[in-house]
Amino acid sequence: MLKAFATGPDLPVRSDIDVDSTYSRHRLRVIVAITAGYALSYTCRLAINVVKKPLIDGGIFTPDDLGQIGSALFYSYAAGKLINGFVSDHANARKFMAIGLLLSALCNLAMGFSTTVGVATLVWGLNGWFQSYGAPACVISLASWFSNKERGRYYGIWTTSHSIGEGLNFIATASLVSVLGWHWGFWGPGIAVMVAAGATYFAMADRPRTMGLPNVADWKNDHYAAVAPDDGVVAPAAPKSVFAMQLTIVRIPAVWIIAFSSALVYITRYAINSWGILYLQEARGYSLVAAGAMLTVSTIAGIVGAVAFGFISDKFFAARRPPVNLLFGVVEITGLVLFFYGPTGMMWTALSMLLFGLGMTGLVASVGGLFAIDICPKRVAGAALGMVGVFSYLGAAIQERVSGMLINNGMTLVNGVRHYDFTTVIWFWIGASVVSLILASTLWNTRLRD
Repeated sequence: MLKAFATGPDLPVRSDIDVDSTYSRHRLRVIVAITAGYALSYTCRLAINVVKKPLIDGGIFTPDDLGQIGSALFYSYAAGKLINGFVSDHANARKFMAIGLLLSALCNLAMGFSTTVGVATLVWGLNGWFQSYGAPACVISLASWFSNKERGRYYGIWTTSHSIGEGLNFIATASLVSVLGWHWGFWGPGIAVMVAAGATYFAMADRPRTMGLPNVADWKNDHYAAVAPDDGVVAPAAPKSVFAMQLTIVRIPAVWIIAFSSALVYITRYAINSWGILYLQEARGYSLVAAGAMLTVSTIAGIVGAVAFGFISDKFFAARRPPVNLLFGVVEITGLVLFFYGPTGMMWTALSMLLFGLGMTGLVASVGGLFAIDICPKRVAGAALGMVGVFSYLGAAIQERVSGMLINNGMTLVNGVRHYDFTTVIWFWIGASVVSLILASTLWNTRLRD
């Protein structure tokens, strides 16, 4: 399996091609492919969030059951983020990405037939494992094809795929469910992502060195200045292998802090993604489509937030992420508080989702991956993402299970109708964002590395 996925050998730099035009052509194809492909893959991960109320109302699953099923994806995704992050540094990114999309699509097709907790938990857990192929492949492509001073901008562009995928889920998938039933909440995304798998394979490319091109840092003449370590870590001057270089990551204290900060921000991120529609339906009386539309405001704002984070940190802070983390964290928490405790009119709800989406997606871009890549060797970007990713999705998994239990415990029956109290779980969600921001702010002067 590893041999089939393996990246090609480094080749001597070719002199018979126009390096500039070749680089430009592949860079455009790579950024379009990873953004569009990952956006569609998100619909296969989030499909269950749209069908929660139909499943509950149909007596198929309880909120506690759905918390168990949803957490299975996050636990397997967390393990996959770590393991496949390390594997992906040795892999051809386009093969890795395409096979993950295809297998995730097949899991979604199977979920449309799953009506027992055990089967649904198993299938959704497998889906999480195959979903974990995507992000490492995308991040390796970003680290391989885009240099230090521009990586924030292109990482931000790629991060818009999260919001695009969420928007497609809240609008297209919700519309399918409203018209055709909950089964199509899984089948629709599955069919779309099968098509995306083939398109992504043909559009992406392996590392530049495997094609006889120079490293992107050499091509752009964009290297970090050589400075003495200030964090007690002495990295080997010339690791003997990619695996040896991967192991140096665990010796960087800032990576661990980023990982814990990301875990907490992912609690809030997936709390809104997973339970936001149900909250608006149960606590505010929104219809499925109207609730999906409100969360779509967040995803549209997230597209702007992701691009803005990369542009602001690159252009105004010399690729330093901590100051911009603080700015976006304050915006995100403000939107979250307004969503739950502000006025309940639709305009206020839309404004709260606008602020939440702007801030949250910037933080996901940074503490969810970009910041770790900045401070780790670029050849092992997949392992850096894996280190952060395993904590991120453990946080998401814990959130899913804890939120499901807290919401279920707050359920009361009034004249045979279920009512849910979200008071306790809301404090859990907001508190996670506050602690995440505090942790991220401790890394104000963290050193960057080539």
